[in-house]
Amino acid sequence: MTDRYGVLLFNLGGPDTLEDVEPFLVNLFSDRDIVELPLGAVFQPLFARLIARLRGPSVRRNYASIGGGSPQLRLTRAQGEALAARLSRGDGRVPVAIAMRYWRPRTEEALRDLGAQGVRRIVTLTLYPHYSRATTGSSQRELERVLAQPEWRDRFRVSGIDRYAQEPAYLDAFAATVRESLAGYPEEVRGRLFLLFSAHGLPQRFIDEGDPYVGETQATVRGVLERLAVPNRHTLAFQSRTGPVKWIGPGTDEVLRKLGREGVREVLVVPVSFVSDHIETLYELDQLFADEARRAGIADYRRSAVLNTHPLFIEALAGLVERHLEENR
Repeated sequence: MTDRYGVLLFNLGGPDTLEDVEPFLVNLFSDRDIVELPLGAVFQPLFARLIARLRGPSVRRNYASIGGGSPQLRLTRAQGEALAARLSRGDGRVPVAIAMRYWRPRTEEALRDLGAQGVRRIVTLTLYPHYSRATTGSSQRELERVLAQPEWRDRFRVSGIDRYAQEPAYLDAFAATVRESLAGYPEEVRGRLFLLFSAHGLPQRFIDEGDPYVGETQATVRGVLERLAVPNRHTLAFQSRTGPVKWIGPGTDEVLRKLGREGVREVLVVPVSFVSDHIETLYELDQLFADEARRAGIADYRRSAVLNTHPLFIEALAGLVERHLEENR
Protein backbone atom coordinates (compact mmCIF):
# COMPACT_ATOMS: atom_id res chain seq x y z
CA MET A 1 0.00 0.00 0.00
CA THR A 2 1.39 3.42 -0.95
CA ASP A 3 1.31 6.28 1.52
CA ARG A 4 -1.19 9.04 0.81
CA TYR A 5 0.64 12.08 -0.48
CA GLY A 6 -0.01 15.77 -0.12
CA VAL A 7 1.62 18.96 -1.40
CA LEU A 8 3.14 21.62 0.84
CA LEU A 9 3.41 25.01 -0.85
CA PHE A 10 6.24 27.33 0.25
CA ASN A 11 5.63 31.07 0.09
CA LEU A 12 6.77 34.24 1.84
CA GLY A 13 3.52 35.45 3.40
CA GLY A 14 2.34 38.95 4.13
CA PRO A 15 0.36 40.86 6.76
CA ASP A 16 -3.37 40.25 6.56
CA THR A 17 -4.21 43.62 8.16
CA LEU A 18 -2.41 46.87 8.93
CA GLU A 19 -2.10 45.76 12.58
CA ASP A 20 -0.11 42.74 11.37
CA VAL A 21 2.58 44.81 9.63
CA GLU A 22 5.03 45.19 12.52
CA PRO A 23 4.80 41.56 13.72
CA PHE A 24 5.32 40.46 10.10
CA LEU A 25 8.40 42.68 9.80
CA VAL A 26 9.79 41.28 13.07
CA ASN A 27 9.49 37.76 11.68
CA LEU A 28 11.13 38.82 8.43
CA PHE A 29 14.09 40.62 9.97
CA SER A 30 14.62 37.90 12.57
CA ASP A 31 15.63 35.47 9.81
CA ARG A 32 19.40 35.44 9.43
CA ASP A 33 18.99 33.81 6.02
CA ILE A 34 17.62 37.18 4.90
CA VAL A 35 19.84 39.60 6.81
CA GLU A 36 22.52 39.13 9.45
CA LEU A 37 21.96 41.97 11.90
CA PRO A 38 24.73 43.04 14.34
CA LEU A 39 25.92 41.15 17.42
CA GLY A 40 24.88 37.68 16.29
CA ALA A 41 21.79 35.50 16.46
CA VAL A 42 21.07 36.20 20.14
CA PHE A 43 20.47 39.91 19.53
CA GLN A 44 18.87 39.56 16.09
CA PRO A 45 15.26 39.56 17.43
CA LEU A 46 15.97 42.75 19.40
CA PHE A 47 17.26 44.57 16.31
CA ALA A 48 14.41 43.10 14.25
CA ARG A 49 11.84 44.67 16.59
CA LEU A 50 13.66 48.02 16.41
CA ILE A 51 13.71 47.96 12.60
CA ALA A 52 10.05 46.91 12.47
CA ARG A 53 9.05 49.81 14.70
CA LEU A 54 11.04 52.30 12.60
CA ARG A 55 9.80 51.02 9.26
CA GLY A 56 6.28 50.17 10.38
CA PRO A 57 4.58 53.51 9.57
CA SER A 58 5.84 53.71 5.98
CA VAL A 59 5.16 50.02 5.29
CA ARG A 60 1.63 50.37 6.71
CA ARG A 61 1.01 53.26 4.31
CA ASN A 62 2.11 51.05 1.42
CA TYR A 63 -0.23 48.24 2.46
CA ALA A 64 -3.04 50.73 3.04
CA SER A 65 -2.67 51.82 -0.59
CA ILE A 66 -3.36 48.26 -1.83
CA GLY A 67 -6.41 47.65 0.34
CA GLY A 68 -5.09 47.36 3.90
CA GLY A 69 -3.18 44.08 3.74
CA SER A 70 -1.50 41.55 1.53
CA PRO A 71 -3.63 39.48 -0.87
CA GLN A 72 -0.95 36.81 -1.02
CA LEU A 73 -2.62 34.28 1.28
CA ARG A 74 -5.93 34.55 -0.57
CA LEU A 75 -4.19 34.09 -3.91
CA THR A 76 -1.98 31.26 -2.67
CA ARG A 77 -5.04 29.48 -1.32
CA ALA A 78 -6.68 29.86 -4.73
CA GLN A 79 -3.57 28.42 -6.38
CA GLY A 80 -3.57 25.54 -3.88
CA GLU A 81 -7.24 24.78 -4.48
CA ALA A 82 -6.74 24.80 -8.25
CA LEU A 83 -3.68 22.57 -7.94
CA ALA A 84 -5.54 20.14 -5.64
CA ALA A 85 -8.42 19.91 -8.12
CA ARG A 86 -6.03 19.23 -10.99
CA LEU A 87 -4.01 16.58 -9.09
CA SER A 88 -7.14 14.89 -7.79
CA ARG A 89 -8.47 13.84 -11.19
CA GLY A 90 -9.23 10.16 -10.92
CA ASP A 91 -6.91 9.63 -7.96
CA GLY A 92 -8.86 10.73 -4.91
CA ARG A 93 -8.50 14.09 -3.20
CA VAL A 94 -4.90 15.31 -3.01
CA PRO A 95 -4.45 17.63 0.00
CA VAL A 96 -2.53 20.87 -0.57
CA ALA A 97 -1.39 22.97 2.41
CA ILE A 98 0.45 26.28 2.65
CA ALA A 99 3.53 27.09 4.74
CA MET A 100 4.17 30.85 4.83
CA ARG A 101 7.66 31.65 5.98
CA TYR A 102 6.97 34.91 7.83
CA TRP A 103 3.25 34.88 8.50
CA ARG A 104 0.30 32.57 8.87
CA PRO A 105 -0.26 29.72 8.22
CA ARG A 106 3.12 28.67 9.58
CA THR A 107 4.85 25.38 8.86
CA GLU A 108 3.47 23.70 11.98
CA GLU A 109 -0.10 24.56 10.98
CA ALA A 110 0.45 23.16 7.48
CA LEU A 111 1.83 19.89 8.85
CA ARG A 112 -1.14 19.51 11.21
CA ASP A 113 -3.47 20.10 8.27
CA LEU A 114 -1.78 17.46 6.13
CA GLY A 115 -1.45 14.99 9.01
CA ALA A 116 -5.14 15.30 9.85
CA GLN A 117 -5.95 14.32 6.27
CA GLY A 118 -3.94 11.13 6.50
CA VAL A 119 -0.93 12.33 4.55
CA ARG A 120 2.32 10.45 5.12
CA ARG A 121 4.21 11.48 1.99
CA ILE A 122 4.83 15.21 1.45
CA VAL A 123 6.01 16.87 -1.75
CA THR A 124 7.18 20.40 -1.04
CA LEU A 125 6.59 22.80 -3.93
CA THR A 126 8.11 26.25 -3.83
CA LEU A 127 6.24 29.24 -5.23
CA TYR A 128 9.59 30.90 -5.90
CA PRO A 129 10.54 29.74 -9.43
CA HIS A 130 14.20 30.72 -8.94
CA TYR A 131 16.13 29.20 -6.09
CA SER A 132 17.78 31.35 -3.44
CA ARG A 133 18.91 30.45 0.02
CA ALA A 134 16.97 33.54 1.18
CA THR A 135 13.63 32.25 -0.13
CA THR A 136 13.16 28.56 -0.83
CA GLY A 137 16.30 27.75 1.15
CA SER A 138 14.94 29.51 4.22
CA SER A 139 11.58 27.71 3.94
CA GLN A 140 13.37 24.38 3.62
CA ARG A 141 15.43 25.02 6.73
CA GLU A 142 12.32 26.02 8.66
CA LEU A 143 10.64 22.78 7.63
CA GLU A 144 13.70 20.79 8.72
CA ARG A 145 13.66 22.56 12.08
CA VAL A 146 9.99 21.76 12.65
CA LEU A 147 10.33 18.14 11.51
CA ALA A 148 13.14 17.63 14.03
CA GLN A 149 10.72 18.32 16.91
CA PRO A 150 9.38 15.27 18.76
CA GLU A 151 5.81 15.91 17.58
CA TRP A 152 6.79 15.56 13.94
CA ARG A 153 9.86 13.31 13.93
CA ASP A 154 9.41 10.35 11.54
CA ARG A 155 5.80 11.32 10.78
CA PHE A 156 6.32 12.10 7.10
CA ARG A 157 8.43 11.10 4.14
CA VAL A 158 9.44 14.40 2.52
CA SER A 159 11.00 15.36 -0.80
CA GLY A 160 10.63 18.51 -2.81
CA ILE A 161 10.73 20.70 -5.89
CA ASP A 162 12.96 23.67 -5.16
CA ARG A 163 13.01 25.51 -8.52
CA TYR A 164 11.61 25.48 -12.05
CA ALA A 165 13.21 28.44 -13.79
CA GLN A 166 13.57 26.56 -17.07
CA GLU A 167 10.55 24.24 -16.84
CA PRO A 168 8.99 24.40 -20.33
CA ALA A 169 5.37 24.41 -19.10
CA TYR A 170 6.13 27.23 -16.64
CA LEU A 171 7.81 29.24 -19.41
CA ASP A 172 4.83 28.62 -21.69
CA ALA A 173 2.47 29.98 -19.00
CA PHE A 174 4.69 32.99 -18.35
CA ALA A 175 5.01 33.79 -22.05
CA ALA A 176 1.22 33.56 -22.40
CA THR A 177 0.70 36.35 -19.85
CA VAL A 178 3.16 38.61 -21.67
CA ARG A 179 1.60 37.78 -25.03
CA GLU A 180 -1.82 38.73 -23.65
CA SER A 181 -0.44 42.10 -22.53
CA LEU A 182 1.23 42.75 -25.89
CA ALA A 183 -2.08 42.09 -27.62
CA GLY A 184 -3.55 45.08 -25.76
CA TYR A 185 -1.35 47.57 -27.62
CA PRO A 186 -2.12 49.10 -31.00
CA GLU A 187 -0.22 47.25 -33.70
CA GLU A 188 1.91 50.28 -34.55
CA VAL A 189 3.09 50.51 -30.92
CA ARG A 190 3.55 46.82 -30.17
CA GLY A 191 6.92 46.42 -31.89
CA ARG A 192 8.60 49.50 -30.48
CA LEU A 193 7.70 49.31 -26.78
CA PHE A 194 10.41 48.34 -24.31
CA LEU A 195 10.09 45.10 -22.32
CA LEU A 196 11.42 45.68 -18.82
CA PHE A 197 11.64 42.41 -16.88
CA SER A 198 11.66 43.13 -13.14
CA ALA A 199 12.71 40.60 -10.51
CA HIS A 200 13.03 40.85 -6.74
CA GLY A 201 16.43 42.10 -5.62
CA LEU A 202 18.99 40.22 -3.53
CA PRO A 203 22.10 41.42 -1.69
CA GLN A 204 25.16 41.07 -3.91
CA ARG A 205 26.99 39.01 -1.30
CA PHE A 206 24.52 36.17 -1.79
CA ILE A 207 25.52 35.94 -5.45
CA ASP A 208 29.21 36.29 -4.59
CA GLU A 209 28.80 33.30 -2.26
CA GLY A 210 27.33 31.15 -5.03
CA ASP A 211 23.57 31.73 -4.87
CA PRO A 212 22.11 30.75 -8.29
CA TYR A 213 19.23 33.25 -8.23
CA VAL A 214 20.46 35.69 -10.87
CA GLY A 215 21.51 33.00 -13.34
CA GLU A 216 18.18 31.23 -13.00
CA THR A 217 16.26 34.48 -13.40
CA GLN A 218 18.21 35.27 -16.56
CA ALA A 219 17.43 31.79 -17.88
CA THR A 220 13.71 32.37 -17.37
CA VAL A 221 13.86 35.67 -19.25
CA ARG A 222 15.67 33.97 -22.15
CA GLY A 223 13.07 31.20 -22.21
CA VAL A 224 10.18 33.67 -22.29
CA LEU A 225 11.79 35.75 -25.04
CA GLU A 226 12.39 32.64 -27.15
CA ARG A 227 8.69 31.84 -26.92
CA LEU A 228 7.56 35.38 -27.68
CA ALA A 229 9.90 35.75 -30.69
CA VAL A 230 9.39 39.52 -30.76
CA PRO A 231 11.90 42.19 -31.87
CA ASN A 232 11.43 44.48 -28.87
CA ARG A 233 14.33 45.89 -26.92
CA HIS A 234 14.44 44.41 -23.43
CA THR A 235 16.46 44.12 -20.24
CA LEU A 236 16.32 42.58 -16.77
CA ALA A 237 16.34 44.77 -13.66
CA PHE A 238 15.75 44.26 -9.94
CA GLN A 239 13.36 45.87 -7.49
CA SER A 240 12.67 45.87 -3.73
CA ARG A 241 16.21 46.86 -2.85
CA THR A 242 16.42 48.33 0.65
CA GLY A 243 19.02 48.75 3.35
CA PRO A 244 22.66 49.87 3.43
CA VAL A 245 24.15 46.91 1.55
CA LYS A 246 25.20 46.40 -2.06
CA TRP A 247 22.35 44.92 -4.10
CA ILE A 248 22.29 43.19 -7.45
CA GLY A 249 21.42 45.57 -10.23
CA PRO A 250 20.49 47.49 -12.18
CA GLY A 251 17.51 48.76 -10.21
CA THR A 252 14.14 48.87 -11.96
CA ASP A 253 13.75 52.54 -11.06
CA GLU A 254 17.22 53.30 -12.44
CA VAL A 255 16.37 51.63 -15.74
CA LEU A 256 13.11 53.58 -16.03
CA ARG A 257 14.97 56.87 -15.60
CA LYS A 258 17.55 55.80 -18.20
CA LEU A 259 14.84 54.82 -20.69
CA GLY A 260 13.16 58.17 -20.18
CA ARG A 261 16.42 59.99 -20.95
CA GLU A 262 16.75 57.89 -24.11
CA GLY A 263 13.33 59.01 -25.32
CA VAL A 264 11.49 55.72 -24.75
CA ARG A 265 7.79 56.45 -24.31
CA GLU A 266 6.20 52.98 -24.06
CA VAL A 267 7.30 50.43 -21.45
CA LEU A 268 5.73 47.11 -20.52
CA VAL A 269 7.04 45.94 -17.14
CA VAL A 270 7.08 42.16 -16.79
CA PRO A 271 7.29 40.81 -13.21
CA VAL A 272 9.69 37.86 -13.26
CA SER A 273 10.12 36.32 -9.82
CA PHE A 274 6.51 36.69 -8.66
CA VAL A 275 3.78 34.11 -9.28
CA SER A 276 1.06 35.95 -7.35
CA ASP A 277 0.20 39.59 -6.74
CA HIS A 278 1.38 41.20 -3.52
CA ILE A 279 3.06 44.39 -2.29
CA GLU A 280 5.86 44.23 -4.89
CA THR A 281 3.46 44.21 -7.83
CA LEU A 282 0.43 46.14 -6.53
CA TYR A 283 2.34 48.93 -4.80
CA GLU A 284 5.92 48.96 -6.03
CA LEU A 285 5.32 48.30 -9.73
CA ASP A 286 1.79 49.67 -10.09
CA GLN A 287 2.23 52.82 -8.00
CA LEU A 288 5.79 53.69 -7.05
CA PHE A 289 7.45 52.86 -10.37
CA ALA A 290 4.48 54.09 -12.37
CA ASP A 291 5.09 57.51 -10.81
CA GLU A 292 8.82 57.16 -11.56
CA ALA A 293 8.03 56.38 -15.18
CA ARG A 294 5.78 59.41 -15.56
CA ARG A 295 8.45 61.66 -14.09
CA ALA A 296 10.93 60.19 -16.58
CA GLY A 297 8.64 61.10 -19.48
CA ILE A 298 7.37 57.58 -20.21
CA ALA A 299 3.81 58.26 -21.38
CA ASP A 300 2.58 54.65 -21.63
CA TYR A 301 3.66 52.52 -18.68
CA ARG A 302 1.94 49.16 -18.20
CA ARG A 303 2.50 45.95 -16.26
CA SER A 304 1.81 42.44 -17.48
CA ALA A 305 -0.26 40.18 -15.25
CA VAL A 306 1.41 37.74 -12.90
CA LEU A 307 0.43 34.10 -13.11
CA ASN A 308 -1.88 33.77 -10.08
CA THR A 309 -4.30 30.95 -11.09
CA HIS A 310 -3.64 31.05 -14.83
CA PRO A 311 -4.67 27.57 -16.08
CA LEU A 312 -1.32 27.02 -17.82
CA PHE A 313 0.53 27.77 -14.60
CA ILE A 314 -1.59 25.38 -12.55
CA GLU A 315 -0.98 22.73 -15.21
CA ALA A 316 2.76 23.43 -14.99
CA LEU A 317 2.75 23.00 -11.20
CA ALA A 318 0.76 19.78 -11.47
CA GLY A 319 3.20 18.45 -14.03
CA LEU A 320 6.11 19.21 -11.73
CA VAL A 321 4.48 17.30 -8.87
CA GLU A 322 3.50 14.31 -10.99
CA ARG A 323 6.96 14.00 -12.53
CA HIS A 324 8.58 14.35 -9.13
CA LEU A 325 6.47 11.54 -7.72
CA GLU A 326 7.29 9.34 -10.69
CA GLU A 327 11.01 9.98 -10.26
CA ASN A 328 10.96 9.60 -6.46
CA ARG A 329 8.81 6.54 -5.80
